[in-house]
Amino acid sequence: MIIRSASFVTSSSKISQCPPPSIPEYAFIGRSNVGKSSLLNMIVNRKGLAKISGSPGKTQTINHFLINENWYLVDLPGYGYARVSHRMKEQWNRLFTSYITLRENLISLFVLIDARHEPMPADLAFMEKLALGNVPFARVFTKSDKISALERDRNIDLHNRTMLQRWEALPPTFITSAIKGSGRDEILDYISETMIFFPGEK
Repeated sequence: MIIRSASFVTSSSKISQCPPPSIPEYAFIGRSNVGKSSLLNMIVNRKGLAKISGSPGKTQTINHFLINENWYLVDLPGYGYARVSHRMKEQWNRLFTSYITLRENLISLFVLIDARHEPMPADLAFMEKLALGNVPFARVFTKSDKISALERDRNIDLHNRTMLQRWEALPPTFITSAIKGSGRDEILDYISETMIFFPGEK
């Protein structure tokens, strides 16, 4: 897939404020500070489309971007650690929970995982919640350039073996680096291939 256009549409604090579900939608979510904004900018090849911050918890709303005039890329609030109040965390949790369970045009949710770390309970629990809710998702390992290839492969293998203790099969998986641009083509190909699951697509 070639990205010809990418533009911000709207920020929503509740699902009823989201754009009409008339075209396919792909959302990105992960623990705070996982490198989500950098990855999104890399995918659409637009610097500053998604705001980058050194402060965890920067994304606080559902942010829609229109790509190629025919699908939405969605930036969701992170989960896990963030320097915000417990009440705000609960609000974010309700927001993305309602989104991922009720948004009818959501084709796939990309769950971002920091490749530098071993499996974290919060990530495993979140993906299990998605599976139980029949929410299609893929794993995206970020920051793969921050460690050696040997460490990266060891960590991802540990992630795989940990998941397979409870799962029959692994979800689609991508290994990325926002700095090197790796994984971009694979993610865009996956998006292009899965658009057929949107009603009305051929």
